[in-house]
Amino acid sequence: MKILVTGSNGQLGTELKLLSKNHLNIEFILTDIEELDITSEAQVSAFLLEHKPSWIINCAAYTAVDKAESERALAMKVNYEAPRILSTLGQKMGIGVVHVSTDYVFDGKNCLPYKEFDGVNPQSSYGESKLKGEVAVLSHKGIVIRTSWLYSAYGNNFVKTMIRLGKEKESLGVVFDQIGTPTWAHDLAEAIISIITTTEKTNNHHSGIYHYSNEGVCSWYDFAVKIMQLSGSQCKVRPIESVEYPVPAPRPAFSVLNKKKIKETFKLEIPHWEESLKKCLNLLLKD
Repeated sequence: MKILVTGSNGQLGTELKLLSKNHLNIEFILTDIEELDITSEAQVSAFLLEHKPSWIINCAAYTAVDKAESERALAMKVNYEAPRILSTLGQKMGIGVVHVSTDYVFDGKNCLPYKEFDGVNPQSSYGESKLKGEVAVLSHKGIVIRTSWLYSAYGNNFVKTMIRLGKEKESLGVVFDQIGTPTWAHDLAEAIISIITTTEKTNNHHSGIYHYSNEGVCSWYDFAVKIMQLSGSQCKVRPIESVEYPVPAPRPAFSVLNKKKIKETFKLEIPHWEESLKKCLNLLLKD
């Protein structure tokens, strides 16, 4: 089996790259913008014909949430046009597609964890572009996995920012009125490989939308406090309201995801966010 990974230099792509060493029965074709421009239909078509992958995992995305408000066209190109091209050609060539999406497709006004077919209502250009990408992939029988609060030992993310600030500052404010669940990119990468291998073994392709994050619920403030505790930082974290930290793009106030569907369909066990955070911090702090 061959798996094409796009966006392989990002957080999730890097985790898949590392996991590839544990799956010697799978050939991973790791690409980023330097190897493959997924916004070019001609390039993608030629690449797929040459390499003939069984699956595509699309980790590539425009993720600069605030910049997307002023770079709408670029966000749409990467988050909508690219997955449309990948899924259209994938369906034509009999290639399975797994596309990674986001909690930002919701408006954050729920009080219960979001299920896959709850109403979507993105509040930002980033969320709009990701939703259009979802629709394109689903129209071509792909698998869409929505996730939230992604972090890793690699790339730029909240965990690494908190560790840096914890060394530089005596105190900092973090919003307490945005609730969700952190997701360790390593766990998501393992889940995606498990989904693909299960699908291959059972020959039962479960296209559609699935939600994946780690288990449990917290605010960004709670998350930051735990990072400081586990990393041994003396930096004091203060809870602040979102209005005290204005940003161009609105964030969902509540983005907890219901994961029952993905757990039951693919027989997945999902770790609690605190356990996964400990493992990630062990990697980050071991030096």
